[in-house]
Amino acid sequence: MGLTGRRVHPIEVRSMEILRSRVDLSALPPLTRAVTERVIHASADLKYAADLRTAEPDLERGLAALRSGVPVVTDVGMVAAGITSRDVICRVGTPEAAALAKQEGITRSAAAVRLASDEAGPGAVWVVGCAPTALFEIVALGAGRLRPALVIGLPVGFVGAAESKEALRASGLPQLSNVSEKGGSAVAAAAANALLYLLDEEGEAP
Repeated sequence: MGLTGRRVHPIEVRSMEILRSRVDLSALPPLTRAVTERVIHASADLKYAADLRTAEPDLERGLAALRSGVPVVTDVGMVAAGITSRDVICRVGTPEAAALAKQEGITRSAAAVRLASDEAGPGAVWVVGCAPTALFEIVALGAGRLRPALVIGLPVGFVGAAESKEALRASGLPQLSNVSEKGGSAVAAAAANALLYLLDEEGEAP
């Protein structure tokens, strides 16, 4: 579960003050606002305020799943490294992923999704910040094998990134994504952390 009592550094407090002085997110629903602020904070890119796409019930579903202790699965180690308050599943660097990728003629990222799906089971929270092929694989397996509580799909790149996020939005899976080609491990981890930090705050409540 989340680490109770997260200590907020004064630099983060000041950064959030500056962020809120430059963009007004007060009209957003609470979870959408929390995630959007955390993504902007991680990237210093105010354009995410208009670029992110989600629905508040999707984030509520993801938060409830995290509260119940479901696994978090990431596409690459850099996303996993950014999520510090919860152990995560990441199979991309394993020999099994390399062998499956070679056998099936797919990328290691897609192979890692297949392997992680067996380990995580249905109802997990999936976080993609690097590999569009991982996100395409999640979409392909989503409604049947994965049945995710939430897919945070924020891969970056000029080849397939925007298209994979469009496919995620069209899939009907509970999701957080963005429209443009930008994204990355830091913003994907930040989006997941936004929900995990809310759990930390719940743990601190009397």
